Amino acid sequence: MKKLFLAVLVISMSLTQACQEGVKASDENKEKTEMKTEKTDKHSEKATVTLTKEEFKKKVMNYELNKEWKFEGDLPCIVDFYADWCGPCKIASPILEEIAQEYKGKINVYKVDTQKDPEVAGVFGVQGIPAFLYCPKEGEPRMTSGIGRSKEETKEMFRKSIEEILLNSK
Repeated sequence: MKKLFLAVLVISMSLTQACQEGVKASDENKEKTEMKTEKTDKHSEKATVTLTKEEFKKKVMNYELNKEWKFEGDLPCIVDFYADWCGPCKIASPILEEIAQEYKGKINVYKVDTQKDPEVAGVFGVQGIPAFLYCPKEGEPRMTSGIGRSKEETKEMFRKSIEEILLNSK
């Protein structure tokens, strides 16, 4: 009986130690996962900002108050008129993210979902998407539409328009 008790005690202690080591390993893995998620979240932070109608009126143009163009923003901007179902819009989106990172502090890149805020698109006569409204701090905005045949061509198209229209450096 004494031997059985000692055997149960040894097994019990071994199991307790194994469980504690398992919990410790689990906590360490959880900590590592949380750190990875934290890093990923910081890097996956969007550089483009999706605007509602009200935000658009504050950051780009309050078309209800002003019938003539009056830019409301601090930095020149591109407004991407898009829809979630639009194939070319899906292609343009990550390119615009890269452009927004590249020109951070020089321009803002906004997005307007034409399904959720059709009024904003209507004010600017958007009939096909993707459409891009380039808004310089001074002067008139300019609308373009469509994307290039490749990622590189599309990115170059954005860069050229940014330099010429928004930053006035030809």
